[in-house]
Formats: sequence, C-alpha cells, structure tokens
Amino acid sequence: MQTIPIVNLLVMLLPICLVGVFYALWLGRRYEVGYAALRMIAQLLLVGYVLTYIFDHSSSWLSLGILLLMIVVSSAIALRSLDHGGWQAYGQILVSILIAGGINLGLVIFVVIQPSPWYEGRVLIPLAGMIFANGMNAVSLGAERYEKERDGGFNHVDARSHAFRAAMIPQVNSFLAVGLVSLPGMMTGQILSGVSPLIAVRYQVMVMAMVFGTAGIGLITYFLLEGRKAATTA
Repeated sequence: MQTIPIVNLLVMLLPICLVGVFYALWLGRRYEVGYAALRMIAQLLLVGYVLTYIFDHSSSWLSLGILLLMIVVSSAIALRSLDHGGWQAYGQILVSILIAGGINLGLVIFVVIQPSPWYEGRVLIPLAGMIFANGMNAVSLGAERYEKERDGGFNHVDARSHAFRAAMIPQVNSFLAVGLVSLPGMMTGQILSGVSPLIAVRYQVMVMAMVFGTAGIGLITYFLLEGRKAATTA
C-alpha cells in the first residue's frame, strides 16, 4: 500500500477545522475540537512508536500489560458519560469491559485465528484495541442512557430496556448496512493491500461478530451489576 505524503494528509485537517468552527459557534466550546484533534494526532504518533517496539520485542508480559492498560483507560473514558460517577461506577464499567472483551478476545485468539505465539503483538494488540474500544463505547452509551432514565423516574427494568436498546442500535445498524451501505475499515484496508475480497470477508465477519458480542455482553454485565445495586438499595 502506498505511503500517504504528510502534505496530502494535512488536507484532511480542513474538515476538522470546519466542524470546529461550528462547534465553537453552536456549543460555545472554542478549543474542544482543536484539543481533541491535537491529542488524537499525538496519541497516534506515540502508539506508532510503541507498536513498533512491541512488534520487535514481543513478549507475553508486555502484551498483557498493554491489554491491562487498554481496559483501565477505556473504563475511565466510559465513566466520563455519567453525571454520578465514583469508584463503584468505575468498577462496574471496568468489570463489564473486562468480561466482555476477555471472552471475545479469547475466542478470536485461541479458537479462530490461533497465532503462534498467542501474544504476537501484530495480531493481539490491534484486535484487542477494536474489542475494548467498542466495548467502551457501548457501555458508555448504555450507562449514560440508563442513568438518565433512572433520574427521570423509570424503574430498573424499564430503564434497562430503554438503555440496552439505545446502546445496541449502532451495532444492529452496522449489521444491516455492511456490504450495502459501507465497507468496514478492516475489510477496506485488506482489499487496498491486495488481499482477496473473499478472504477479507472472512476477517470482517470475525471482526463484526466480536464487536457485536463485546458490546452486547458488556451491556448485559453492566446492567446485571446495576440490577444487583438497585435491589440492595430498594
């Protein structure tokens, strides 16, 4: 795949600037988009160097340390969506992402792909990133909606139903749209790199299954924990 020149890449900052202007005008937050964009670039540059080191010095302890960092950070980011946070809420989110991500990552690594060794950084880290990021987004959406529903007077069961459905809408929509409306990122990247579309399809099915499963199991775990909390405080 051809390398993108830096000058060409800078062109893609123009849409970000446009959105940033309206973000400031409509929301009054003048620096949020700019800060987020700069942080995105800095983080990707950093992770590029880190991944290069990991790929060259692969070890089980290093890979497990990266996975732990992903879980801790993704849980902290998901907690930002809640008005009533705290350590208990953080613990529930962390457990939810850990269980959902662990199940799906384990299936992908030890059953589906079976890389040798299992901690091969080029395989484990990118897949774990997709899994934990999607688990984070789903739990974040579900937890935020659940909190709003509970604050609005709904009981646990009704709030859970509304929140679970809302958080799963993006996942279900992606199933319905794939191949007809969109070609997902992993499949597109493989095709651009010369992989047969039929092979790329297999990997994309795996990715979409693990993403959907992580989102669903993460939400289920979170709402089960919320149910226990609601029962003890009733």
